[in-house]
Amino acid sequence: MDRAVLLVEDNSDDVEMTLRALKANNITNRVVVAHDGAEAIELLEPDEARPSGLPMLVLLDLKLPKVSGLEVLQRLKGDARYRTIPVVVLTSSQEERDLVESYRLGANSYIVKPVHFDEFVRVVGEVGLYWTLFNKTPAEG
Repeated sequence: MDRAVLLVEDNSDDVEMTLRALKANNITNRVVVAHDGAEAIELLEPDEARPSGLPMLVLLDLKLPKVSGLEVLQRLKGDARYRTIPVVVLTSSQEERDLVESYRLGANSYIVKPVHFDEFVRVVGEVGLYWTLFNKTPAEG
């Protein structure tokens, strides 16, 4: 998954819009999609059947089936193997408690999904450009 973006999103329309927004902004990193929190956790665990390496960025929805986005975030930031991977919460939740808890658990950014497609494309594109092109993280070791 090296240099890939892990998109954790259960809504197929939001997955499609995110993929289109990244492509429209010339972000060419491979995007791996997890459709629930359990799948996201599974994808991060090393396995011979999957490509090695960690994602360079996680785009994480909060309202997920099986394992919540907050629990995924807690596991990521609580494990030294994943702690330096930037996690951008990309959610429809405007709840203050979700915002506060996301940052408390170590989120690097919290973005409420724009409702209008053009704005969604702009925001996701800017997020993608920043985190995949400009942001520097420690080398995997």
